[in-house]
Amino acid sequence: MFAVNANAQGMSPSVAWDKINAGALVLDVRTEQEFAAGHLEGAVNIPFELVLTHLTKQGLSKDTAIVLYCRSGRRSGIANGDLVKAGFTQTYNGGGLEMLQAHLKQSAN
Repeated sequence: MFAVNANAQGMSPSVAWDKINAGALVLDVRTEQEFAAGHLEGAVNIPFELVLTHLTKQGLSKDTAIVLYCRSGRRSGIANGDLVKAGFTQTYNGGGLEMLQAHLKQSAN
């Protein structure tokens, strides 16, 4: 009852935007079709189940700042957990796209 889903850790839009504004790599881990329908500016689309393989093949440094997001935070949480298990140290589950967009609009007012 009190267990915390490790994949759900993170998901604070203000923390995610702080990291993005500081230069973090932004990964949209939704499907190609979801990405085409709308995404954060500058985001890279890699489906959640391919994130670890893709970043490993690219030789991305394990201390690269990365913010992941999806529709609700579930898939980005899974991908984030995979990266953490593989030794990535600066990853953050940014949660859902709409939540991030709403925070950005709210911050602009």
